[in-house]
Amino acid sequence: MSEQNNKKRFDLDENEIPRFWYNISADSPVAPTPVFDPGTKEPISVETLLKLFPMPLIEQEVSMERYIPIPDEVRDIYKLYRPTPLIRASRLEKVLQTPAHIYFKYEGASPAGSHKLNSAIPQVYFNKISGTKALTTETGAGQWGSALAMAGEMFGVGVEVYMVNASYLAKPYRRIIMQTYGAQIFPSPSEHTKIGRSYLEKDPNHPGSLGIAISEAVEVAAESNGEKKYGLGSVLNHVLLHQTVIGEEALKQMDLAGEYPDVVIGCVGGGSNFSGLSFPFLRANLRDGRKTRFLAVEPTSTPSLTRGVYGFDYGDSFGIVPILKMYTLGSDFIPDPIHAGGLRYHGMSPLVSGLYNAGLLEAVAVGQRDVFAAAIQFARAEGILPAPESAHAILAAINEAIDARDKNEKRVILFNLSGHGLLDLSAYDQYLHDGMISGSVAEGQLEGLAERLPKVKMP
Repeated sequence: MSEQNNKKRFDLDENEIPRFWYNISADSPVAPTPVFDPGTKEPISVETLLKLFPMPLIEQEVSMERYIPIPDEVRDIYKLYRPTPLIRASRLEKVLQTPAHIYFKYEGASPAGSHKLNSAIPQVYFNKISGTKALTTETGAGQWGSALAMAGEMFGVGVEVYMVNASYLAKPYRRIIMQTYGAQIFPSPSEHTKIGRSYLEKDPNHPGSLGIAISEAVEVAAESNGEKKYGLGSVLNHVLLHQTVIGEEALKQMDLAGEYPDVVIGCVGGGSNFSGLSFPFLRANLRDGRKTRFLAVEPTSTPSLTRGVYGFDYGDSFGIVPILKMYTLGSDFIPDPIHAGGLRYHGMSPLVSGLYNAGLLEAVAVGQRDVFAAAIQFARAEGILPAPESAHAILAAINEAIDARDKNEKRVILFNLSGHGLLDLSAYDQYLHDGMISGSVAEGQLEGLAERLPKVKMP
């Protein structure tokens, strides 16, 4: 091992913040899939999309250009926290007694506490220059809502957040952060929308889901006569595009470390942080013949890749969001209320879904109790308390390192620590006092799933 490899941290200068986002669609062997109107079940029109998104983001969504320039105004705000550090988890390696080298990209260094700011800033910027007055959105654990609220305040764009009720109650400090940045927050399902009221009529104590929160946010945007647009924290192509600043930086930082990853790992709910780290490395596989493995880690409570169906489905629970081709558990699926609220989504990004279906990615589902055990082991070794979402990637990285130890095999492991868990202490308290479920899916919930999906009119 070289002296350079004994370093703990690998940092870049702010001048090395990427100047372009990477678009995997330009290199993917998987053909783009059409998007369908939820009402007509026919290919969606630009006019319909414009009710939700400004034209610059629609153009990014369908672009086949390999690199999309990052505006200077966006890069200037990125400088508040980017480049983020790449850290060698050498103390964890010693605890595990593994020959593997473990690295993590730490996105929790951002002011919002997670990777979500990477897309919130450009989304608000492109809305601002397009004349949008306010944005509506959903949030699970509150990381996306916090990021969009912060970005909205910076550009003078109002933000209205529908926060999954289970998280609204369990994570009050996320709510306070959003309010501090000037956002309006509603527990979802809420009394504020027709869709929310329809769910509350059936169950006044409904725990909510990301799918329902999306429905509410979209309802408000679509009925605002153009005053409000909708911002999404994951799933769509342009969101994954913005997150590739993570992987572009990590490529340079792995060069500083003098190593290259054998496996790249990230947690997945909709796919944003996993894609942000992995897509630039996948480009090296597709264009340069590299052999890196890519492992997406999801909860056993929402196992869309490992147990879902690959087909066309609504992006929300009420059926008013465009229909996408993705791995899905069904738009009516309500997951167990695990603490990783950002992973409680019924579907998976179309880009991630297509690549997984083509065999270019791997996936594994893990239980919540094992996830928190790994989070605590990591925190005790490395001193960083991870978000419950990020801890899914930590568990998989630990399992890879143990596998390398058992096989006496050198292995370079890179994972994305997509956010800190400093506002998730109640979840840690629950685990430490043995009051935590692992989360699961009953077979009956998935019965007849393929037949329940919407039928679209292929062009």
